[in-house]
Amino acid sequence: MRKRTYLRTSAGTAAGLALFLLFAGSSPLSGQSLDIPSHRWGVSFGNSREFTGLRFNFRDSRVRRISGINVTLWQPRKDNKEAVVSGISLGVIPGGGTLKGLQVGLLGIAAETKLSGISVGLLGLESGGDISGINIGGLGAGAGENVKGLNVGGLGVGAGEDLFGINIGGLGAGAGENMTGLNMGGLGVGAGENVIGINIGGLGAGAGENMVGINVGGVGAGGRLAGINIAGLAAGAGDELIGLTVSGIAAGSTKVRGITIAGGAVGGQDLKGVHLAVGSVLVTKGGRMTGLMASAFNYVRGHQTGLAVGIVNYAYSVKGLQIGLVNIVRDNPRGLKVLPIFNSSF
Repeated sequence: MRKRTYLRTSAGTAAGLALFLLFAGSSPLSGQSLDIPSHRWGVSFGNSREFTGLRFNFRDSRVRRISGINVTLWQPRKDNKEAVVSGISLGVIPGGGTLKGLQVGLLGIAAETKLSGISVGLLGLESGGDISGINIGGLGAGAGENVKGLNVGGLGVGAGEDLFGINIGGLGAGAGENMTGLNMGGLGVGAGENVIGINIGGLGAGAGENMVGINVGGVGAGGRLAGINIAGLAAGAGDELIGLTVSGIAAGSTKVRGITIAGGAVGGQDLKGVHLAVGSVLVTKGGRMTGLMASAFNYVRGHQTGLAVGIVNYAYSVKGLQIGLVNIVRDNPRGLKVLPIFNSSF
């Protein structure tokens, strides 16, 4: 008899607390709570504004500071943007102004200003400001400003400003400004300004300004592309292509430095180093090639310094040697412009 009475009492207490949480979280008078043993610390049921300990609430509203374990059943109200929650946050969609510690959301996690620590959201996690730490979103992880740490998104990882650390997106990873670290995207990775580190995009990797490091994918940069560049289709830069570059079809820039290998063509205005292509090495009008070039057709509409090896070699002037079936030096005297086997400037 005593056991049945105890069970009924426990069930009634649990039901009463659930109703209290629901009422306290949905009531306009959202400052009410049941706190044991103190209104500042211990165990709290309801919308306590400042509390340290174990806290349960349906939906946070106008919270100032919580430390400890905070369990919420639904996402905070819009008036909860100043809340600072430190410790462990659990719920369907834990949130607040600043979240620090361990955050686990059955659907997601949302912070208005800052999210730091270890954050795991089944669908995703977001912050209007910064995200730092270990961040895993089932679909994605993103911040309006900076993202730092280990960042994994089932579909993507993104930052409105800078992305630092190990960044892995199932489809892509991107930053509005700079991306630094190990950056991997199933389809691509990119940043509006600079990308530095190991950058791997299934289809492409790109930067609005400079990309430096080990770059894999169809790689491109608006400014400088430097390092080890491996492209399935093409590698290109607006200003300079520097380092070891291997491309399935084409590689080129205004300036090309280093070792450049392409299945189709290598091209630019100023080439220095070793340039190898199955199809052609091309130098635009008024440009120059310094070093070694080898392809079926080496076409220099400027000055060649060094060695050209191909089926057909063409240059305006040569300080060095052309070796091939047909060798053309446009500025040579008549009778020496086109020669078999080899040619040079005379």
